[in-house]
Amino acid sequence: MSKATGTIKFFNSQKGFGFIIETDTQKEFFVHVSNLINEIRKNDFVTFEIKQDKRGPVAVDVKVVR
Repeated sequence: MSKATGTIKFFNSQKGFGFIIETDTQKEFFVHVSNLINEIRKNDFVTFEIKQDKRGPVAVDVKVVR
C-alpha cells in the first residue's frame, strides 16, 4: 500500500461511499465508510492508503487533514 493525499470529490453518508481525487495524479479512488478513520465531507483534504481490492484500487485508512 502507498500513502497518498487528496480531496473528497463526493461522499454520500446515507449510502456510505464516495470518491477521492488524488492530489498528485488526479486519479479517482472509491472510498467506503468502513475505511474511514474520521468523518469526511465534500472538499475535505485527506490522507489515505491505496489498497488493491477485487474490483480495483480503493482508498483505506482515510483521515481528514484540514
